[in-house]
Amino acid sequence: MRPPARRRRRRRALPALLSLLSCSLAFALASKDIKKVVTPSKNLEKNGMSRKNDIDLKGIVFVIQSQSNSFHAKRAEELRKSILEQAADLTQELPRVLLLHELSEQEGAWTILPLLPQLTKRLKSESLRSDFTIDLKHEIALYIWDKGDGPPLTPVPELCTDSVDAHCATTFHSFLPLCGNPVKKEDIFVAVKTCKKFHSERIPIVKQTWAGQAALIEYYSDHAESSIPTVDLGVPNTDRGHCGKTFAILERFFNQSHDKVAWLVIVDDDTLISISRLRRLLSCYESGEPVFLGERYGYGLGTGGYSYITGGGGMVFNREAIRRLLTSKCRCYSNDAPDDMVLGMCFSGLGVPVTHSPLFHQARPVDYPEDYLSHQVPISFHKHWNIDPVKVYVTWLAPSEEDKSWPETQEGFKEEL
Repeated sequence: MRPPARRRRRRRALPALLSLLSCSLAFALASKDIKKVVTPSKNLEKNGMSRKNDIDLKGIVFVIQSQSNSFHAKRAEELRKSILEQAADLTQELPRVLLLHELSEQEGAWTILPLLPQLTKRLKSESLRSDFTIDLKHEIALYIWDKGDGPPLTPVPELCTDSVDAHCATTFHSFLPLCGNPVKKEDIFVAVKTCKKFHSERIPIVKQTWAGQAALIEYYSDHAESSIPTVDLGVPNTDRGHCGKTFAILERFFNQSHDKVAWLVIVDDDTLISISRLRRLLSCYESGEPVFLGERYGYGLGTGGYSYITGGGGMVFNREAIRRLLTSKCRCYSNDAPDDMVLGMCFSGLGVPVTHSPLFHQARPVDYPEDYLSHQVPISFHKHWNIDPVKVYVTWLAPSEEDKSWPETQEGFKEEL
């Protein structure tokens, strides 16, 4: 898998060279899908551009990692338009630009490796090593590497992530989106899942760090303790999944109170989260469209499985998503079933897509490459193992002066979504 970069490599490139792009990439090359709307430039030499050694753009397929949620689909379409408009300035033959959510009915079908001829045979002849899709970049890299027998991954400095110069084919700037006024604190209800054995250990950390940012917050446990206070949902604590507890929270939110609150966030008692950044992110999503948002994992995606939002990083629902779920017959098969996976299965059956955001994190900052996090404005992290959670919160998630002075618009930059 070699991206289009240095000319000496282009002659050895695949006939259908494939570029994986996220919606947050801003291109230095350029494009537009309908040729009637495009006016290609015929003056390349005057601009000092020679195509003598360049690959024809018609030999490139761009695949944008899009999502079916209306906000993400719109942004992906804008990127497709930009690529095609830029390409029209360079050539008469335009590249193909595909949106991933239009290629498959399977939400979360992130992997498009079957388009690469060298890997097609392997995918057909051998099963994947795991039913789970967790760290996509890592899993694809291992699959291509094939224990050293596969094609090498080629680093290309022209595909830039943290700098901009005349030689960059791509640039990357990570900002939180703002599609209007941030969602009001009073429009977000936060449900913290806990249990008696963690009341004294974890709840004080929640209150010391992010709880003050939440206008509406309740702690749900297997034991009512007035000093916190916690709400006993009548569901016994389980050592494995917490499906019974999560569905009880959903029922309570939807049926018993908070009828005017638009958003529900369910987190673990060892989740660290920035409510102020979440408010900004949620400004981009429609209340009438069902939204189930967080860090997306996959189960059995190669065999007709489903995507799900992993619980530790936080699961965000709008009221319409909860309404559709609770009016269906989809429920836990046991109290200790994995709640996040059951929710993914239910929403998949209902045709409600899960919406991925890389700003939610199932693990701790130390579990991610430093370069990966350096391009982010994170919303959450999970787990307190062998770290100082208060320090992690202050370092990564606490509101800063920069957060407080975010401009209403950020012209010229794309957001990481």
